[in-house]
Amino acid sequence: MSVPKQPTAKTPEGRSQPVFKPRVTVATVVEDKGRFLLVEELIGGKPVFNQPAGHLDPDETLIEAARRETMEETGCEVEPYALVGVYQMNVRGRHFVRFAFAARLIAHYPERSLDDGILRAVWLDRDEIGKSHRLRSAMVLRSIDDYRAGRRVALDLLAHL
Repeated sequence: MSVPKQPTAKTPEGRSQPVFKPRVTVATVVEDKGRFLLVEELIGGKPVFNQPAGHLDPDETLIEAARRETMEETGCEVEPYALVGVYQMNVRGRHFVRFAFAARLIAHYPERSLDDGILRAVWLDRDEIGKSHRLRSAMVLRSIDDYRAGRRVALDLLAHL
C-alpha cells in the first residue's frame, strides 16, 4: 500500500513546501462556585490536568465538538455560551490551535464511562490549578485566567458554512 503524498504549496520564490496543517482542538472552561472542571489524564504514562478538550472531527462544528469532548471525558453535559479565546501553541513541533469556550454545566452522568486515558474528572479552584506542576499545557491556565478576566466573545462570531 502506498503512503499518500503530503500536499505542498508554492512559495513566492516558486519552491514547493509542505502545507502547514495545525491541529484544531476545542476545550471548555466550566466554572461552578469558583471551581473549574478539569480532567486528570495520562499523557506519556504520567498524570496531567487539562480542560475537557479534544480534536475537531470532520463535519462537526466547533461548538458540537466542545459539547462532545466534555461529555466523553467527564460525563458532563454542558452548553457553551461564549468563546473565551483562541490559542496557538507549538508543542515539540506539533502545532495546535485551540478554541476555548465558556460553558454551563447542564447535567452530570456519573455512570458514564470516560474516554481511554482519562483517570477522572475533578473540580479545582484557580489557586490549586496555578500551583499544580502537572498541567498538560500553558493553555489550561491561560484560558482560565482569560475567563476570570471576563473575556467573552459571542458565539455568533463563529460560522459553520
